[in-house]
Amino acid sequence: MSTQELASSASLPSPGPVDVEQAEAALVEHYPRLVRIAYLVLPPSLGRNRRVLTAHALVQRSLPRRRTAGAVAVPGTRRADEDAVDPGYAYVRGEVLRQALVAGLPLRRRALPRRAQFPPLLPQVWGLRVFPRAGGADELALDQRLSALSGPARAAYVLRGLERQGDPEVLRVLAAAGVEDPQAALGEADEVEGPGGAALLESAEFDPCSLQARPTDLMRRRQHGRAALAAAAAVVVCGALLGLPGDGWGRNGAAAPSYARNPAAEAALDPAGLKRVGAADWRTSARTDFSVWPARGGLTGDSALLRRALAVWARPGPAVRTSATPGTPPGPPMGSPHLLFASEVDAARVVLFFDGLRVVRYAEPAGGTGGAALDFARTDGADAVGSAALVVSRAGGNVRYLTAPWVREAAVRDLLLPEKAARVLTRDGYGVTEPIPSPATAPGCTRWSALQVRDETGPRVLTDLGELAPARLTSGPPGRPADPTGAAALEEWARVACQLSAVRSHGVRSVNSWAYAAQPLPEGAGRAEWTCARAETWRGTGSRALALFRVAGAAGVAGGPAPAGAAALAARSEGSPACGPRDPRVLAGVVWQAKSGQWYVLAAGSPDFASLTLSGGVKGRAEGRLLAVKAAQGSRADLVGTLADGRRTGALR
Repeated sequence: MSTQELASSASLPSPGPVDVEQAEAALVEHYPRLVRIAYLVLPPSLGRNRRVLTAHALVQRSLPRRRTAGAVAVPGTRRADEDAVDPGYAYVRGEVLRQALVAGLPLRRRALPRRAQFPPLLPQVWGLRVFPRAGGADELALDQRLSALSGPARAAYVLRGLERQGDPEVLRVLAAAGVEDPQAALGEADEVEGPGGAALLESAEFDPCSLQARPTDLMRRRQHGRAALAAAAAVVVCGALLGLPGDGWGRNGAAAPSYARNPAAEAALDPAGLKRVGAADWRTSARTDFSVWPARGGLTGDSALLRRALAVWARPGPAVRTSATPGTPPGPPMGSPHLLFASEVDAARVVLFFDGLRVVRYAEPAGGTGGAALDFARTDGADAVGSAALVVSRAGGNVRYLTAPWVREAAVRDLLLPEKAARVLTRDGYGVTEPIPSPATAPGCTRWSALQVRDETGPRVLTDLGELAPARLTSGPPGRPADPTGAAALEEWARVACQLSAVRSHGVRSVNSWAYAAQPLPEGAGRAEWTCARAETWRGTGSRALALFRVAGAAGVAGGPAPAGAAALAARSEGSPACGPRDPRVLAGVVWQAKSGQWYVLAAGSPDFASLTLSGGVKGRAEGRLLAVKAAQGSRADLVGTLADGRRTGALR
């Protein structure tokens, strides 16, 4: 069919009026499919939990508003080459597409917001995050490719792949849904390539009716609950006091002075009361952490700057950009804090404080105080390595570190080039390094610049994950992690480094990489490597475990940003003790396709697994900790392992 014929088909009349009972019957009958369509068309930037709830809400709001006069709906003119669709289903599907496309539009100041652009009122899930079951590498790659498309292009891809519609009908449905240029959307959808293609749209990865549930942040929920109770009690008390006869606690009563005039608060905000440590005190101290850092920098004597920094810390105004790592309270100082640093760095005046629980960074432009920034990071319990460096500045995609006084040498190392030696960094007299590329702000993963510091015990490797305190990198079994300074450990991190983006801005203290299994691939295809990367946090909760799969010698992950040889994500879990000191074991599986076209379920467990069992869509059993079973494309299976002591445990998820 020519382009002119395709374009003209988009102008054909849509189905005529549909009675509400007919539309409701179609909605109930095809509800799972309609919700899947909405989920696929909605922008992935909403997050999986909101996409699931919004998809259900859009479908439930798609019935006609009024009953149609007359008994039956009559379809409009239909060409012979169009797909025959039930009028009720066609109407509901069109409404779902229209609302899903509106939900993907950005909110603009001058345009009235549409209902679909807001979070749904119903359905609601309290205290849980819901999301579809995780798929394999092909589903993940397809999800990444779809996220790069526009909303109309995703709709075209779904109509053609999931609904099996021809191009003329796709153009007509898109035009009826309000797409301005259906032909361009169809052309953009044609560019999606990859294994499995549209057949993967039927997988459980994109099924918002078959869901998994995980709790929300329990610590934050508890804190919010306590805060709400305290606020309610304060309102009750204030209301009772206002009703007291006489003067009560009014203007001339027993009210405490304002915050700035309270003696204890005023002392905490006095620059003269700041704690300062001598330059050599760390050498004789029983502790080696932030509490023995000397006050360094060219502005440590600038009382006006220090007073502004303390005042903004206590009472940040609306123009101050404030950030805090998860689990870090952003409140005022608890007494006089410890001054770590005050100087001008990259056209900004920067001040660093430590109050025993948090490191606080205040920054203002060198030409004035407008556009000040305040950052909080929890660092309690830091050891000599955890307090070896702090991020002092980020500018132009680069980062500068302030190193501890016991750091003898600082160098930069590209984790993706393990054979390349680390380059020594120059530091000024205060311990501030030259700028190096920051992986925390890089859009892709073409390099990963890590900071290597050397103290009297040896070299350590740290990396910037978007927070004040860089995270320490280690490798080895959970009970015996070591600094990755040898060739084997650096090779391992070269394959894992790009997955560190999954734990950015999460309050991470350390990340350990553990190559727990190697597996021969079926059909003599070589060898697969299994790695578990576990990120521990400063707050103690919210740790993340990632199971990674890599075919030795493979050219990376299709459609992903990782370089050749990088490991692909097989499974992930948050809050699980797996792959850590408390539970030093891990089990994960993937669906893998051989060059012959045959699909296999591959699985591997840590050394203490005695056997592995598959059930569900694929059945199989293997003695030992490795498993490879033939499977059909799109198969789903449940993986369970039996430990040497007879206990059974499931796969990481």
